[in-house]
Amino acid sequence: MTTRIEPPVSESPRAVPASGVLSAWTAHDWRDGIHVGELPALETLVVATQNSIYEIVVVSADGARVLVRGGAFFPVFTPARLAGSSLGGAFLKLHSVHVGFRLELSTEAGFIVTSPVRSVTRASEPTDPADVM
Repeated sequence: MTTRIEPPVSESPRAVPASGVLSAWTAHDWRDGIHVGELPALETLVVATQNSIYEIVVVSADGARVLVRGGAFFPVFTPARLAGSSLGGAFLKLHSVHVGFRLELSTEAGFIVTSPVRSVTRASEPTDPADVM
């Protein structure tokens, strides 16, 4: 009995979006976003995505702990960790919100990934603690 080993079939090259290439990711100008670690407690962000509007209240900049309300998953303020922004792939800009990127939030129920962010603004006044308790 003779065993023949076939060489692997080579696949034709696949196009990879620039966002999936580490050099493009590291070369991106990140100054246009908001980094939660630079915000004071009770600072409120209003994040409009393609499908929803979220209110995000900073609880603690350390670890990006926030309260989030909005969209289908957060009808009331819910504790979460703002993991960061991504394009849906393996790269994540930690603890930041960037227009065009998807926001990733970690909750007790698991990870929630939003539709792409269209705008992010700071609320004109800090959140009243009574509103989130």
